[in-house]
Amino acid sequence: MSHSRTASPSTRRLLAAGALAASLTLAVGAGTAPAIAGTRDTQAVAQKELDKLVRSGEFPGALAQVRDRDGNIHDYTAGVGDVRTKAKVPVDGRVRIGSNTKTFVATVMLQLVGEGKVGLDAKVEKYLPKLIRGNGNDGRKITIRQLLQHTSGLPNYTRWIPDISKLQHLYSEPRELLDMALAHRRSFVPGKGWEYSNTNYVVAGLIVQKVTGRPISEEIDKRITDRLGLRDTYWPGIGDQTIRGTHPHGYTVKKPGAKPVDVTKLDPSWGWAAGQLIGSPGDLNRFYRALLDGKLLKPEQLRQMRETVKAKGLPDGWEYGLGLVRIRLSCGGYAWGHGGDIDGYETRNAATDDGRAAAIAVTALPSTEAGALRMVDSLDRILCAAS
Repeated sequence: MSHSRTASPSTRRLLAAGALAASLTLAVGAGTAPAIAGTRDTQAVAQKELDKLVRSGEFPGALAQVRDRDGNIHDYTAGVGDVRTKAKVPVDGRVRIGSNTKTFVATVMLQLVGEGKVGLDAKVEKYLPKLIRGNGNDGRKITIRQLLQHTSGLPNYTRWIPDISKLQHLYSEPRELLDMALAHRRSFVPGKGWEYSNTNYVVAGLIVQKVTGRPISEEIDKRITDRLGLRDTYWPGIGDQTIRGTHPHGYTVKKPGAKPVDVTKLDPSWGWAAGQLIGSPGDLNRFYRALLDGKLLKPEQLRQMRETVKAKGLPDGWEYGLGLVRIRLSCGGYAWGHGGDIDGYETRNAATDDGRAAAIAVTALPSTEAGALRMVDSLDRILCAAS
């Protein structure tokens, strides 16, 4: 099912690019404006891609929003939003957006850099004295830039996170997540390698809180979601295991065709600043478009955010910036985005410098490498069709 409208001129594994790396090596509705004829090919491609994702048997439901370079916005759904009731997937419904949270956190950090409150190449020790210690991990040797770019060498605490059956309703404090990581040897000397690590963004979140004196959730609200009017994006409060508002249910599907297990109710605190946010495909597109359009960062900080390094394990042609992934498109050129994985939901999303944006969400994590590749390929084909 597709829905369309015209935009104004003015977008266990919690990983996004990281979960992808692990896998590969690794408002709309009645009364909206009809699609213009020139967008029919894009609409056909997008709907076909969502239908294919659901037919694979790995994802009970799928939803997406696509913005073409002319500003036309279209929403799509496929499958069911509730396997028990067979309810439809809600158009532009809310989902857990996982590691897209990292781009929000990186944006706040770079805003603080632009305000002169944080030094991008300052050491973590300056803001969190004596906190990062043990097993070769040392805050005196790690910079803010290295945290945001995953070149710090801090080990990824999610390696030691228990199975979803034990984790689903478990509340975790950020310090517990950090301690889990620091109990293990560093992955490499800071600046001498690249490894996706959720630990980096837990530390980044703690630094934002230390510098501002306010919770990271409040800073994201004030500096991004409220500023952009992202009505579907919010940080679940302590103990909140629900998804407020209209949303499809999220599931665990152990293998294609297996009976889905509902994991919609989940405590996301184990993701914290690395992956706790809830949002919608439409809000993701609005956020990444605003980011690329220079509405959130000063030119120098946006330039630094887009300075990338090669990231071992990501697809060929993909590189990692400061909380932002550069994605090479099969039709030429690049897109910028991130994506997110958390039990029950996977999102793949990106925007281009010429005005396009696409965000796809499915209601289960891929159970196979082929499923992860399908999501990547679908995003690529949709963005290319929207050109």
